[in-house]
Amino acid sequence: MAEFTVNAQRFDPYKNFKFLVLWDGKTVAGCSKISPLKRTTEVIKHRNGGDPSSPRKSAGRTEFEAITIERGVTHDPEFDRWANKVWMVGQGLGSESSLKDFRKDIVIQVLNEAGQVALAYKVYRAFPSEYQVLGELDANANAVAIQHLKIECEGWERDLEVAEPYEPSYQIL
Repeated sequence: MAEFTVNAQRFDPYKNFKFLVLWDGKTVAGCSKISPLKRTTEVIKHRNGGDPSSPRKSAGRTEFEAITIERGVTHDPEFDRWANKVWMVGQGLGSESSLKDFRKDIVIQVLNEAGQVALAYKVYRAFPSEYQVLGELDANANAVAIQHLKIECEGWERDLEVAEPYEPSYQIL
């Protein structure tokens, strides 16, 4: 059973199909899928000479996995603009990246069924490491063309300033 403080009658956890991605203070259009936010901390095993045979464990280096954002192909140029800051197309040798502003802090907002922001995560110092502008094109398929932007980051955390929203109740007449 999930714990909700404002909406004590709620038992269901939040769904994974309503979310927004924001960077530069604006919502990025058309995002349809985001890979999991995942971090892994190495385990360092050690033991003193006089200890029993089982080792002690302590936390080591923490790494944050890359995040992949997918969306249908549109005329919105935000993926292109950001990916081009890492590698400037047609600029020649010596100017392949924009060191000043190729990193961004992004925000991932999880919405409840009413469209209210229920949770948010801040992703720090992210930059594109892989950009797939078009998926496979197939004249016999019945699918949407998808773009993939893989971003590396130096960490993320939950935005604790986002409080649980009061969920509205609608009366059916």
